[in-house]
Amino acid sequence: QVQLVESGGGLVQAGGSLRLSCAASGRTFSTYAMGWFRQAPGKERLFVAGINWGGGSTYYADSVKGRFTISRDNAKNTVYLQMDSLKPEDTAIYYCTAGVSSSARASDYDYWGQGTQVTVSS
Repeated sequence: QVQLVESGGGLVQAGGSLRLSCAASGRTFSTYAMGWFRQAPGKERLFVAGINWGGGSTYYADSVKGRFTISRDNAKNTVYLQMDSLKPEDTAIYYCTAGVSSSARASDYDYWGQGTQVTVSS
């Protein structure tokens, strides 16, 4: 069982930056692939970024490539999402997730956090 708690969301102007954190409970964190998804009001939950268990492999949605960076610190049981050059269309609730293998599909993940709101003003 893994419990995930996101933090770091907030209100930022377009062009600004935020860093989201996701703290995981449990001793098996380092064995899980981790991901970030986001969901805007009235829209489906979409993949943002993913990282494998060791942190050596990362992948991104085209919409955030070059602006967002996912990383993890297995010693701290934490995964991060550094978001730079934010745009109003990045506004959404951001969710951290854990699964047994890296994937861009929400259905492949087993555990989800409660989400953190990111709002980008124009």
